Amino acid sequence: MSASPVVSVASNTSAGAAGGSVIDVSALVSQLVAATRAPQEAIINSETQSVTSQISALGQLKSALSTFQASLSPVATTSAFDSLSATSSNTTAFTASADSTATLGSYSIFVTQLAQAQQLVSTTAWSGGGSATVGTGTLQISLGSASFSIAIGSGNDTVSGIAAAINSATGNPGVEASVVTGTGGAHLVLTSSLTGAANTISVAETDGGTGLSSLTYGTGNTTNYTQQTAAQNASLSIAGVAYSSASNTVTGALSGVTLNLLAATSSPATLTVTTNTAAVVTNIQGFVAAYNTLQRTFASLGSFSATTGTAGPMLGDALLSSTQNQIRATLYSIVNTGSSTYNSLASVGITTNADGTLSVNTTKLSAALSANFSAVSQLFSGAAGVASSLNSRITTDLAAGGPVDSRSQTLVKQENALTQQSNQLNQQMTQLTASLTQQYASLNTLLSSLQSTSSYLSQAFSTLPKVQGTPAA
Repeated sequence: MSASPVVSVASNTSAGAAGGSVIDVSALVSQLVAATRAPQEAIINSETQSVTSQISALGQLKSALSTFQASLSPVATTSAFDSLSATSSNTTAFTASADSTATLGSYSIFVTQLAQAQQLVSTTAWSGGGSATVGTGTLQISLGSASFSIAIGSGNDTVSGIAAAINSATGNPGVEASVVTGTGGAHLVLTSSLTGAANTISVAETDGGTGLSSLTYGTGNTTNYTQQTAAQNASLSIAGVAYSSASNTVTGALSGVTLNLLAATSSPATLTVTTNTAAVVTNIQGFVAAYNTLQRTFASLGSFSATTGTAGPMLGDALLSSTQNQIRATLYSIVNTGSSTYNSLASVGITTNADGTLSVNTTKLSAALSANFSAVSQLFSGAAGVASSLNSRITTDLAAGGPVDSRSQTLVKQENALTQQSNQLNQQMTQLTASLTQQYASLNTLLSSLQSTSSYLSQAFSTLPKVQGTPAA
């Protein structure tokens, strides 16, 4: 059974055609244009989809390479292997850390005194508590060589008001005021935030009056406060050499080493500066993990599923194959490290799995670092080292004019060309629509005219007299 025609071209009536016309011009033209457009549009859409997929895949590849390159910095330079650790044999006395400028070795550290900050407590106890009135005037408060002034008036002349004025004063170098209330009343407490013998507190009234004289303190005038803690430097010796520090964080005594003093002791402790192999192992593990992520991206982009028949967007792509092969060749290379034992990734415990990813034998890696740290460093960070070579290789690949950038520009040009083809097709179809509409509108007018003539003739013939026949003999 054949399907009914979509458009009735001619009819004795105007049913189904607008305005009494014989042909539905709009529907007919639409179908003809659609039939003309379809094969060209299918080709453009298919090619556009392919290019878009390639652009997306190239973006994934570029992102994966950039991410992997960023992971190389902890192992790609010799300075990255200069990580040192400093340990204390008595962590209750001090802890320590070391940077790359420190020197390997052991040192005797004897902490005899910690640095501390001065604290003063007023001898006067105001019975009214923090709201008790002290007086008005101007105070100049000094901490070491720095000083600041506060004006005390009727709005802040209480113990608490004066403490608040000190704490909020502009230029306060580190004098903290508080109010401690005991059985005898409220005491003003001044505490330095800075340790060291030079950071002593002094208080003077500078308004020429005596309204605040009970708060003054300094050389020859120590009766208004009791010193609870004296300002003092830390005292220690390093390898028998005496050293004094205003802070308990000592950075200038031993090159590259920071000591954090915690307590004075009665006997020396030992500071040991060694290579931080644990940090290096962690960095190398990070490198391996980053490569495995890159390898999985390679595998995904170039994959093929025999079960589903689905291919990755870069299956068989020369750029993907070339990039992957160059990276693998670098990973498997023999590097001149100065050691015939430790000159490849496999020799330090980094091996390849069946799926192309890497695994780290941390025991073997740690043993290699302990046996020949320099060789392992050169294996990764030397001029021809694995990580440094990979870094250079990827930089070239991603550079302007490099293979990834060149492919990207090619794909963008293809995408632009397809967009132009699509626009041209739209213009052609617009022109075709106009042309066909004009042609079929003219045909429609002709058919309508013929239909009217046919109706007229039919009516005219129907009014003609009938011819009588001759009767039979």
